[in-house]
Formats: sequence, structure tokens, C-alpha cells
Amino acid sequence: MAPLKDLNGYFPFDPPPQDQWPARADKVKRQLHVALGLWPMPEKTELNAVVHGELEFDDYLVEKVYFESVSGFYVTGSLYRPKKIEGRVPAVLCPHGHWEDGRFFDRGEDDIDFELKSGAETFVNGGRSPVQARCVQLARMGCVAFLYDMIGYADSQQISFDVAHKFAEQRPEMNQLANWGLFSAQAEANLQSIMGLQTWNSIRALDFLESLPYVDPNRLAVTGSSGGGTQTMILAALDPRIVSAYPAVMVSTSMQGGCTCENCSLLRIDTGNVEFAALFAPKPQGMTTAADWTRAMATKGFPELKKLYEELGAPDNVSLHDGTRFAHNYNEVARAPMYELFNRVFELGLKSPIVERDYQRLNADQQTVWDEKHPQPKYSVDYERKLLHQLKTESDQAIVALTPQDEAGFAKFDEIVGGAWESILGANTPKFGDLELEVTDKKASRGYLQITGLLRKDAESDRRTEIPITFFYPEKWNGQAVIWLSPEGQGGLYDADGSLQPLVKELVEQGTSVIGANLFGQEAPDGEDLNRIVSNPRQFAGYTYGYNRPLFAQRVADVLTVGAFVRGHDRAAKFVDLVGVGNCGAIAAAARASDPTMFDRAVIATGGFRFGQLLDFRDPSFVPGGAKYGDLPALLALAAPQSTLVLGESAEGLALVQSAYAARKAADAQKNGDDRSSIVPYLLAPR
Repeated sequence: MAPLKDLNGYFPFDPPPQDQWPARADKVKRQLHVALGLWPMPEKTELNAVVHGELEFDDYLVEKVYFESVSGFYVTGSLYRPKKIEGRVPAVLCPHGHWEDGRFFDRGEDDIDFELKSGAETFVNGGRSPVQARCVQLARMGCVAFLYDMIGYADSQQISFDVAHKFAEQRPEMNQLANWGLFSAQAEANLQSIMGLQTWNSIRALDFLESLPYVDPNRLAVTGSSGGGTQTMILAALDPRIVSAYPAVMVSTSMQGGCTCENCSLLRIDTGNVEFAALFAPKPQGMTTAADWTRAMATKGFPELKKLYEELGAPDNVSLHDGTRFAHNYNEVARAPMYELFNRVFELGLKSPIVERDYQRLNADQQTVWDEKHPQPKYSVDYERKLLHQLKTESDQAIVALTPQDEAGFAKFDEIVGGAWESILGANTPKFGDLELEVTDKKASRGYLQITGLLRKDAESDRRTEIPITFFYPEKWNGQAVIWLSPEGQGGLYDADGSLQPLVKELVEQGTSVIGANLFGQEAPDGEDLNRIVSNPRQFAGYTYGYNRPLFAQRVADVLTVGAFVRGHDRAAKFVDLVGVGNCGAIAAAARASDPTMFDRAVIATGGFRFGQLLDFRDPSFVPGGAKYGDLPALLALAAPQSTLVLGESAEGLALVQSAYAARKAADAQKNGDDRSSIVPYLLAPR
């Protein structure tokens, strides 16, 4: 069993051929949207922006800002702008990163000498607050700069710093089927995360900048370092309004970001930060390294990024500043190339080199947006619950609105909901040529041949999988094959005494071949059939599922592997059907949704299962996002118009499924039953 990947792994970027890059980029962008809870994009509510408390300096102004990214949830920050503005000017979004107190960061008098003597900074004020120095200089260059708070920092306290950035231990009172909190199994099942909220805040911060009458909406950029570098590359990848980006000390094939605010489930599965930066190509961007996890970027990551830019015809649009003589930073030396980049992209016409001047550093009291006339919203766990409930309600309404009523509606449903499940499961049907069967035993029984073996996929690669498998091959085969999935794996084909269980026996006696397999992890002893978790003391699902598929998805992939083998075998079956019982009903539904034409008929015993009812993210059936996109009924609906028998499902649960089948003019292809007695008659009915 391969070890799990975590944030400290190796994340190389190998750009595909130029003609394949657009499809790859679209796939990764969708994965980002889904992981961040932004697929489909939420409806944008009124910002209700408040700008007040103007502070005037020699050639620039600073104002206090707050607005609502979601109704009742505030983004706070400082707006820097030139004192004199003619026409419309460029604007730069400035996420601050993980500097202590964020926007209020002050290195203090004791530590500034080293910054000055090392050449990292020229001025005391710039060294004590490099986040302010960046914004002042941009304003002096003729740009608007918005320095806004990450959740839990400075004025953004509706969700606390300890929850947003220091979360370590599950809170039982917040892990409920209703009124749950962040980091709970329910939050993960609905893809609600700090990283998703922060990304939405960044998108709405762009909306705020666009709303300013003096900002040129065609000249918007973003730059930040550390955790702000993470926000920079993610926003640049997702929001087409950004024309230039400068993520500092974050783009790397090494450590991908250690904070809970830089991770979320599904985010970096089969991808990583260098590819995230690549999604911005061929637009102009720069990045920096330091004596940290980015130190090897010049030889690992950047050459591949440069190659992509070259293939896209823009080799000069990407640059890397070597800052490895300094520790993790966004110091004056690292800021200088950023100024040059934005000067060029924005066509500011400033003489190079652009050199910072000293400025008047602001303290926290001068920067805070809250006062008696603008009272601060209070933090409470009740607000955390309320916010997540609000987001869940709005998300559910958006998915319900996609319920298909006709073919066009189904196509949209498939694009959004089907696309989301594709990103969640990542299950692709393999080519038959990538499969091989090692037969370990053959045994003739009365009327059939029993074959056992190991089915391997990608046998020569580091992604090799091995599936224990059993075939019952009747002497008088009717050309039909049924893949039978049960919680016991191959064992589910037998009764306790070792004889074939009645339904399997009946199928074999009627000339149907039946196949059973041990899906990934099914051979584990009772009680150990759980998702593995990475070695990290903090109980955050995103540290595992941000880099690895859950057990459920791996089992879905195994089902598709078995199906591809049965379909592609020399003695190909005329019909390949699928049966899923017990907790394998949901697996069968997911496999069917992933490749609807793989199986001719399917029997799916749901038992009323819902991903949204699980309260442990280690549960073998847990799936990040499983509750967000229509839960199990959506998987059943995505199989339309293929013939399906659903067992144990309520009328309410079947409403979406029936709408989908009716939309595809195949209402008769979806059948319902109450118990397993209907399985064999359904499978053996004339075609």
C-alpha cells in the first residue's frame, strides 16, 4: 500500500504538450473551484462598502474600509491611493500573509537592526512594517493598493485566529448533523473551509476595487507573500480580471503551505503550487525565493514554468527573483522586482530602478476600521455556525435550481453537478491494455468454472493497483456478466458454509457470469476499514484529503478497473451489469455516474445512505463534498438514461433521479424496488 502524500511532499510540474494544456488547465481550475466550495460560483450579494477615516500624507492617502463578502460577513482593510488621481488608475490587491498581526504587523525595535545591516531593508519603517511599505510605494507609483485582513487577523475577528489558523482538535459540539462548525465532518462534506472563505473574500475584494470610480478595471493585479502568496496564486488562477501577479516565497515543488488556511480537501490531488502558478500563463507574473522551501525553485519548478510560457509564446512574461540569501520574507529587495513588473504591465512610465522612500508607519490604532461610529462585530461560535448554515442553504438552493427538466437542463446539470463529482472522485476508466490478470487458481465446480486471481492496473508504474478478483464462469454462458459488489468483497459471493449465496447461485445457474472483487482496503480486519490519515497532530481533514483521494474514491476506481477488464476481455460479454449492496450501493452509484455507459444495467441498494449523515471523516464511506452536490441521489441521476434498479430509497430521495430520467425521455429505464428479491428478475429480463 503506497504511503499517503502530505503538504511536505514533492510536487513537480511537467507541462503537457501545448495543444493539451488548455484542457489540463480547465480541469485543474475546476478542481480548484470545487475544492474551495466555489463551484458553481456563489451569487454575489451587495458589498455595502463603508470607506471612512481618511489619513493624509505627503503624496498619498490611507482610508479605512469594510464590506460584506457574504451578507453579514465582513472583509476589513486599509485602502492606499495617490493623493492626486486623474482618470482611472491601476489597483493592486495585497493579501498580507502570516506575519504576526497581519495588517497590523510591526517587527519592533529589537529586530530591525538585522534587517538594516543585512541589506534587506533601507528604512526602519519599511523593515518594521513591510506590508505597509509595499502599499505606500504602490500608491506613490500611481496605483491604488488594498491591504485586507485574512480571517482571524487584525480587524477580521468574526471567526477567531485560533479557529482559522491554529485549529488542532475536533470540537464535538461543532461536529453535528445540524449547526456544525468549521473543520467538522459536515463542513468537509459540504466543502466549507477557511481557505474557501478567504478566496471568496479575495474575489469580493476585487469587486470592491472595481466599484471605485477611479480604478481602471482592466488594470488589476495581486501580490502577497507566504500565506498571502498562496492567496495570490489561487486568485490569479481563478479570476480572469487579474492581469499581473507576484506571489512571493510560496511557489515551490516542496512544502505547499502549512496553515489550515492554505489547505482544503481536494485542492492539491495530482497537482501543486507550481501548476497553480502555471494556470496564470501566459499573463505576466513574477515570484521570489528565499532560504526556505522555495530555495530550489530555480532548478525545480521554474524551468518547467518557463517552458510553458515559451510554448505559449510569452517567454519574457515570467520571472524569478533569487532571494535565497534571506530567510522567509517580502523585504525591500524582494519588493523591488514587483514594482518593476507592475510599472511595465500597467504602463506607468516610471524611471527604472524604482526605489522606495521612507514613509510614516501607522500603528494598530491608526489602522483599525472599527470605532464608536463603526462598531466591531463580535466573535462567537454561534456566528460560525450561522455563517456555515447560511452558506449551506445558499449552496443547496443553487444545486436544486439545476434539477433537469429537459435535455438542455440535464446537460447543465451534468456540467455542474457531474463536473463536481468528477473532480471529487477523480475516477477514470482505464484502458484494457493497461490491465493484466494473474490467475492464481482455477477450479471446476458443478456447472461452472471458478477462477481467482489478481487484476493489476499500471503494473509497471508507481501507481500500480492490485485487485483480488473471483470469476464464476458458467459452462453454458449466456454472454452476460454481473459485477457483484458487497461489503465483504469476494466473500459476499458466498454463504457462511462456503456455497454460493442464493442470488449469485441463481444467476450462475441461468448462465450468467458473476464477478466479485476485494475493493481497496476491503480485506482489512473488522474495525480497521477506515480512511488512513497523514501523520499530522492537527485533526484537519484537509491535510489528508487535500493530497489524497478518500477510500471511497479509490474503491470507485477499482470498480471501473474491473468493468474495463470485463468489457475488454477477448471473450467480451454482450452485457456487463453491476450490483452494489450494503455500503457498496453508494460505490456502485458513483462508478455508474463516473462512466454511465460502462454498465448496461445496474442494481443499487442505497439503504437510504447519505454522505451528509456521516460524522467521522475517517469513515470508509466519507467523501469530501459528498453532501454539497446532491448527495447520493445526484449520483443516481447522473446515470440517466441508463437502466437502473434502485432498492431501499425513499420517494423523496428519488425525486431528483426521476426528474433526470424524465428529462432524458427515459422514465421507464429507472425502476424501484423494496428488497433483493427483485434483483435477479431485473437482471435476467429480456433486453
